Amino acid sequence: MSRRTQPDRVHQVAPAVERLGDGMVNFYLVDHPDGLVLVDAGLPGHLGQLREHLARSGRSLHEIKAVLLTHGHPDHTGLVTAAQQAGADIWIHEADAAILADGPRSAMRHAKPERSMFPYLLRRPASISGPLHLARMGGFSGRPVHGAHTFQGDHHFDEIPGRPQAVALPGHTDGTVAYHFPALGVLFTGDALVTREDMIGHTGPSLVSRGFTHDGAAALSSLDRLAELPPALLLPGHGPAFADGPQAAATQARHMGLH
Repeated sequence: MSRRTQPDRVHQVAPAVERLGDGMVNFYLVDHPDGLVLVDAGLPGHLGQLREHLARSGRSLHEIKAVLLTHGHPDHTGLVTAAQQAGADIWIHEADAAILADGPRSAMRHAKPERSMFPYLLRRPASISGPLHLARMGGFSGRPVHGAHTFQGDHHFDEIPGRPQAVALPGHTDGTVAYHFPALGVLFTGDALVTREDMIGHTGPSLVSRGFTHDGAAALSSLDRLAELPPALLLPGHGPAFADGPQAAATQARHMGLH
């Protein structure tokens, strides 16, 4: 088994929710009686991991009903093509749909960061590990994706197993959202709020640095919206789960500020 599959990175983080990915990137499998749902889709190099994990319980990609993307960056969309070809519906906020349609190399054009990453690399050379990992795992090799379903603002998905709710939290990208599964008590925050920020070397609730954030003022404002959400286990795109709820997470992230 290749190191790229990294099966040791798969573990249950909540009832009916499994975390996949690796030490830098999270994506999640929701195992609902009505079907499987992926929240975010990792990197292309995670495909073997997902296939093997499903196979161990007698399942396959064809049982994934939907993929809910928190935003369009390539470390969250790498398995979209494989899931779509297996029959899954792909969902993304309308404001990030162009990133999918134009391919992963378009991400910086459609959601240009506020700052160059080079000052971060100079201050903390170890932060180069993030971009290098993305490249090694095929983050820039994905193809354009057509036929994704889009939505605007907040959205209730009555047709998707678990009946999740999308909450618009723009800033990291214009189309960044979180997904709340009320019956499961979980909130998938993507990169609207993370608990690991490699560019500055921080662990704990925070915003993604300006080197990868499109609109810092909007990202800070979205923390107010996040703080208003019901108590839930926060499952971010990067870093460990946060059990103290959205309000505490938003407070800590605001205290950290935007770097």
